[in-house]
Amino acid sequence: MKKTVFKGIATALITPFAEDGGIDYGQFGKIIDWQIESGIDALVVCGTTGEASTLSDDEHRDAIAYAAKRAAGRVPIIAGTGSNDTAYALDLTRCACEAGADAVLVVTPYYNKATQKGLVQMFTSIADASTVPVILYNVPSRTGVNIEPDTYRILADYENIAGIKEANGNISKIVETMSYVNGKLDLYSGNDDQIVPLMALGGVGAISVLSNIMPKETCEIAHRFLAGDVAGAAALQYRYHSLIDALFSEVNPIPVKAAMAAMGYCRNTLRLPLTEMDSAKAEKLYGIMREHGLIK
Repeated sequence: MKKTVFKGIATALITPFAEDGGIDYGQFGKIIDWQIESGIDALVVCGTTGEASTLSDDEHRDAIAYAAKRAAGRVPIIAGTGSNDTAYALDLTRCACEAGADAVLVVTPYYNKATQKGLVQMFTSIADASTVPVILYNVPSRTGVNIEPDTYRILADYENIAGIKEANGNISKIVETMSYVNGKLDLYSGNDDQIVPLMALGGVGAISVLSNIMPKETCEIAHRFLAGDVAGAAALQYRYHSLIDALFSEVNPIPVKAAMAAMGYCRNTLRLPLTEMDSAKAEKLYGIMREHGLIK
């Protein structure tokens, strides 16, 4: 029987940066504690939202180890260990396991991409090397490669591949995938505007950007659905729709970092090629945040 890593909402955490440009572990620790105290179900570190692609190798490893130690077993820590270099992904995965991560999140290879055969070989080699469950991360808008439903069907038979973070946005493809893997792989929405739709297809939650700023409220969407209150979950999905749109009005994590900075949880510092949010879009985001009582 495969182990479910979590049900509900995992926050894809930002990585706060200090004035000297390094990781601000003081702020990082406060964010982790606040998320857990707010009832979050799991935390993802060093993912897309955490600007993993610009972290140095040492920073990546240290951030995973720090988060695992700070969480201290209170919630599962899911470490982003994917790469377009499978050897490096294997190394990061082993490191995350040793550091105390509860699961790893492995994105499809970017730039060099892969055939579906290559994806199977990459993911299964990482699963073989990992001592914790593997969650596959499909986000073709960023990587240029999609995990096809037939490929999921093959991967679902591997014991250590436990779940999917699905962000391809194609509901029809997800329906086809779930017709093959439901009961074998846990499905998590990778898009905040599709939490309820994907849970309606058998999903057990989401890996969320929205929950960086609204952990309790985002959890309520998934928890209501899991409790059988589909209408209540849908009502919340509708309520936060404009805020979700604003959080994705520029490439993630530009808006959510601006939002977290406005709430006092970090500096609004990103690493190039990411830049600060366009002022007009930022003001629209802040206006919606005020409507929800997140800032004054």
